[in-house]
Amino acid sequence: MQANSNAPISKRDPRLDFFRGIAMFIILIAHTPGNIWGDWIPGRLGFSDATEIFVFCSGMASAIAFGKVFEMHGVFMGAARILHRVWQVYWTHIALFIAVVAELIVIDMLLSPVEKSFTGTFNLHLFFDNIRECIVGLLTLTYVPNYWDILPMYLVILALLPIVMLLRRVNVYAPFLFMIVLWLLASQRYLDLPAEPWSDRRWFFNPFAWQLLFFTGFAFMRGWLPTPPIRRDWMIITALVVLASMPFSNHHWLADFAGIQEVRDMIRPLITKTEFGLFRFIHFLALAYLGYAIATRLGDRLSGLAVDLTQKVGQQSLAVFASSLFIAQILGTCVHLVGVNFFSVLVMNIVGFASLIAVAYVVGWFKSTPWKKAKAPRPDGSGAVSNKQQRTDPEDKRESNTDDYARQFGTPTASPAE
Repeated sequence: MQANSNAPISKRDPRLDFFRGIAMFIILIAHTPGNIWGDWIPGRLGFSDATEIFVFCSGMASAIAFGKVFEMHGVFMGAARILHRVWQVYWTHIALFIAVVAELIVIDMLLSPVEKSFTGTFNLHLFFDNIRECIVGLLTLTYVPNYWDILPMYLVILALLPIVMLLRRVNVYAPFLFMIVLWLLASQRYLDLPAEPWSDRRWFFNPFAWQLLFFTGFAFMRGWLPTPPIRRDWMIITALVVLASMPFSNHHWLADFAGIQEVRDMIRPLITKTEFGLFRFIHFLALAYLGYAIATRLGDRLSGLAVDLTQKVGQQSLAVFASSLFIAQILGTCVHLVGVNFFSVLVMNIVGFASLIAVAYVVGWFKSTPWKKAKAPRPDGSGAVSNKQQRTDPEDKRESNTDDYARQFGTPTASPAE
């Protein structure tokens, strides 16, 4: 959210990267088999979880990354930019599925004496039994296993972005009407998407429902919604909302209290994850406001190595997320072999967090295009010279001029060595 005005933000907010990084760490914990830390992630202590953080922050990041394109170059070029991103996410999803399936096959081959089938834990035997239908379904997104369901949701939501931007040109309220109508239709299951060819199972994350959260973050960052003021009474109210949801959360030991499970069953349509229930939305907005207010008030005090590393992970969230699903299976297998205990889980999570940080730095290094800044050897072998020096070196300039003359008039050129 922007700090003091309703003007769109055009540069990255470090708070955004920080919370996206936190979401990446939580998602790793949630997806690692046997990780007992998963009992204490936000999703176990309230209605919303790290998925909401990921989707909301992705909406905010998209406002920065793509909003300016629509604003400066129009809807057509903005849609082209979105199509390019959808293409990237689509192939990331396909590659991720193949990589994790291959990983699980190798694990099963190496641990064949072990009674547990790791491919079986994802019902992948159904994939191998229906390989032809599933390959087509994988490419057409009509086969979406639960472990691989976030990226398909994300790319469908991205595909809706040009429509929202076009509606904004028609009327300032039109995007919000579009968001609400889509969410209502999805909540009544009019917009279900098939998840596998052999049953009526639907996508675990309905993108037409979750777009409400994505575009809420997008609207805040574009200045379509006013920045909420940081007030003590608002902080108290949102804190009470978060605390009030805790007894009815998904934590296993809370279900033993009298009446808790009955209440959860009664409000289930309001906390459903597939259709993004209303209570999940309210809970996340309360949690997001608290995080925003605390981070803003801490200001420069919210710094240090841990914060910097978390922000780095948040800056490369797509690559980190895809890597985390692969890494999680390796970590879970190791813990399964040595046994689940306090020490093994601690080591597993430390290694997992370090792996995500390493991925973020490696991806960031490649994105910086270091080869454009690298030093090239001098022709005489006397050392290295930067690209900038190469361009301004008188000798190189003379040779460049000679080459230009040769290309223009057909005069052959020769190097000093020749």
